Amino acid sequence: MRTRRNIWITAGLLTMTLLTAAGQTGDDELLAVRESVWRAWLVNDTKALARLVPAETVVLSTGEEQWKHQAEVFRESADFRASGGKLIRLEFPRTEVQHFGDVAIVWSKYILETETKGKRSLSSGRVTEIFVKRNGQWTNPGWHTDSEK
Repeated sequence: MRTRRNIWITAGLLTMTLLTAAGQTGDDELLAVRESVWRAWLVNDTKALARLVPAETVVLSTGEEQWKHQAEVFRESADFRASGGKLIRLEFPRTEVQHFGDVAIVWSKYILETETKGKRSLSSGRVTEIFVKRNGQWTNPGWHTDSEK
C-alpha cells in the first residue's frame, strides 16, 4: 500500500514538473522574442523589425502626446542608430506573463542604458507589451512604456 502511494505521489510531482516546464518553455520563447524586438530596435535591424513589429502596431510612450505606429517605430530606430546610439545594458528585473490563446500580455520593469556620442543615458520604468502569435511566430503589435519616478 505504501509503495502504491509513493508511486502516485511521484507521478503527481512528475506531472506538475512537466506542466511547469512546458509553460516555462513557452514563456522562454515569448520573452526571447520580446528581447529581440528591443535589441532589433536598438541596432536598427530592419529585417527583424519588419518580421516582429506588424503594420498595425500602436505604441504609447511616457511624455509623448502622439501615439506611434510602425513607421514611427522604424524611423526612430534608424534615427537612434544614425546618431551613433548603442546599447550598453538592457534588463527586465521583473516580468509577469498572461496568456489568452494566441495573445500574451507581458508586464515588466525595465532598465535601459544607452550611449550616444559618448554620453550615457539610463532609463527605467514599466512596460506593458502585447504579443500575438501568427503563423507560429510571436509578433509585437503594441506596447506602452512609462518611466519610474
